[in-house]
Amino acid sequence: MVSFELAEEQRMIRDTVAAFARDEIRPAARAADESGAIPEALIEKSWELGLVSGPIPSEFGGLDDTRSAVSGAIVAEELAFGDLAIALHMLAPRIVAFPIIDMGTEEQHKRYLPSFAGDRFVAGGAGVMEPRYDFDVSDMSTIARRDGSGYVLDGQKCCVPLARESRDILVYAALGVDSGSNGVGGFLLARDTPGVTISERERNMGLKALATYEVELKQCRIDGANRLGGTSGEKLNFTRLVSQTRVAMGAMGVGVARAAYEYARAYAKERKAFGHPIATRQAIAFMLAEMAIEVDAARLLIWQAAVALDKGEDALKQSYLARNYVAAAALKITDNAVQVLGGHGYIREHPVEMWLRNARGFSSFEGLAIV
Repeated sequence: MVSFELAEEQRMIRDTVAAFARDEIRPAARAADESGAIPEALIEKSWELGLVSGPIPSEFGGLDDTRSAVSGAIVAEELAFGDLAIALHMLAPRIVAFPIIDMGTEEQHKRYLPSFAGDRFVAGGAGVMEPRYDFDVSDMSTIARRDGSGYVLDGQKCCVPLARESRDILVYAALGVDSGSNGVGGFLLARDTPGVTISERERNMGLKALATYEVELKQCRIDGANRLGGTSGEKLNFTRLVSQTRVAMGAMGVGVARAAYEYARAYAKERKAFGHPIATRQAIAFMLAEMAIEVDAARLLIWQAAVALDKGEDALKQSYLARNYVAAAALKITDNAVQVLGGHGYIREHPVEMWLRNARGFSSFEGLAIV
């Protein structure tokens, strides 16, 4: 029998993060979108929840919690329900710390993990996406060439979160031309490494509160010990990393879609036309019902992929299909929310226009979060 019941610990995590998103993140979302800045106090509060330090082994200062992709998806959904950009900022350190936990060497554990288990928020950024219209994670233009005991990196990354604030950036690069996803390496670069140039902050349609940057690599020489998994990189399972990031981003898409649906439903129940709530109108009622169905369907696909990850299975197909479904569903649901609100949906007095702008990016987001 298939059970959709969460374990008691997962329910506690969900309730705790949901309350934080509702009471702390959502009230700050509009001001953060307008100003492009997230209050430091809010970031520090999120750090206290242990969302990054939890899975870090206790010997490096973490809480040594059991890591679960399903639990990670729950956290990602609830935070994004509050606000996507703020959620991505809060979870950005994970995209450096978690791959090191899973696939780093013992020396890399000692060198990098303690900083992510401290008392204060530590930024982290990873370079996956590239500024190409035909970008594909299995066909990267950024190349890492072996040079003696080290590597030389050349290429360009875009949409790298918190690159200017991060001490170290995890960059993914092809190990040779036409090497495919099996020939991708991860490289831990100090921000001030010679050959690394970080652009001015990107100006995006959505995610205005999240600081993202282009990172250019020109003849960037690094030691072989900076390769994730060591000089040989034999521990790196890039397809699993891709699956983990797609589950995380898909879960965030569910959170944004659910936020838009619930807001539109509440509005439709209160807004009256010709003496009756517009929710009683068939066109609006049917639209809301379809939105609810899409939210639940998208979540089930994400959880299916997350369960496969927790079982140690190859979840590349499930995560790809789930991410694609969520990208389409989130865009449709947020657009429908704008329609339900009518003219009010287009103005900044209500958050649905912001959610629509944010949801538009899910079709292209890669590597901005991880479970």
